[in-house]
Amino acid sequence: MKDKVQKALDKVRPSLQADGGDVELVEVTADNVVKVRLKGACAGCPMSQMTLKNGIEKFLKKEIPEIKSVEAAK
Repeated sequence: MKDKVQKALDKVRPSLQADGGDVELVEVTADNVVKVRLKGACAGCPMSQMTLKNGIEKFLKKEIPEIKSVEAAK
């Protein structure tokens, strides 16, 4: 599962990098919750939660329907 998520994130990464940000996969839990860390410009951006939910989570759920949610890693 982690490989599938990483491949899907690699498809999203160029649009984040275009704005000076990036995303790092931290873990995929046993109940299919993906934990990621936003980096670069995304890390301090006030819109990062929207990017996480409306961008990354929506895309991952479309690519991998088993994904329950995407959360920011602590």
